Amino acid sequence: MTQQTDTKNTRHQDDTLEISVVVPVCDEEGNVRPLIEEIATAFPDTSKVEIIYIDDGSRDNTPQVLKDCQAKHKNLRVLTHRQRSGQSRAIRSGVLAARGQLICVLDGDGQNNPADLPRLVAQFNAAAAAGETIGMVMGEREKRQDTGFRRFISRVANACNRALLNHTAKDVGCGLKVVSGPVFKQLPYFDHMHRFMPALIGREGFTVRYDRVNHRARDRGQSKYGTLERAMAGIIDLFGVYWLVKRSKRPDVQEEVPHGVDR
Repeated sequence: MTQQTDTKNTRHQDDTLEISVVVPVCDEEGNVRPLIEEIATAFPDTSKVEIIYIDDGSRDNTPQVLKDCQAKHKNLRVLTHRQRSGQSRAIRSGVLAARGQLICVLDGDGQNNPADLPRLVAQFNAAAAAGETIGMVMGEREKRQDTGFRRFISRVANACNRALLNHTAKDVGCGLKVVSGPVFKQLPYFDHMHRFMPALIGREGFTVRYDRVNHRARDRGQSKYGTLERAMAGIIDLFGVYWLVKRSKRPDVQEEVPHGVDR
């Protein structure tokens, strides 16, 4: 039994990659291929990077386009939700399947620019090398290509989020993130959790850094999430996360020294 367990653990370690790029999509047939090409350009070393697309119950030709892309991109993995479950659940499925030590997340609508990710990864690695307990480097969208109403709602939501959850993020809705794989997997899951990542990662005792990133207009397809619908859900979630953060404790854990061991 011990030999089998050791073999399994060794295989898992050998399968570990440096980076997993996680992309949730739903009815994005026109955006899939160009975005995958951009990700592949940003991370050309396929021996260290995997791309994970999560098809959240698409009803258009997204599944077939993903299948076609796999013929060219051997490091592309595709997970499929039989029923539409939402963006947070799709991200969660990708994160749990990821083998990378770092997990890069971006939206599948093409508005996030994958070319920003290597810079965020470099910032994460530099902070870790300096001894910082870094958990995430998160983008803050520069010159947002959204409607005025959407930008207004976003400003209000960000201000409320900062005030109640005591963090400094200016753009919690930005989909571009680089997160420690082990940290991401230990976060509590709930729908819409991706909008509260700074508070959730801070709750676990890790730091968050921010950097300006590009934001592009949506050229193809339509948003699957209404602005007012998101805002109403966000208000309810905000108080739930506030309760979650206030109820958390981070004790100073000390390892017990076995008898007879001198340190």
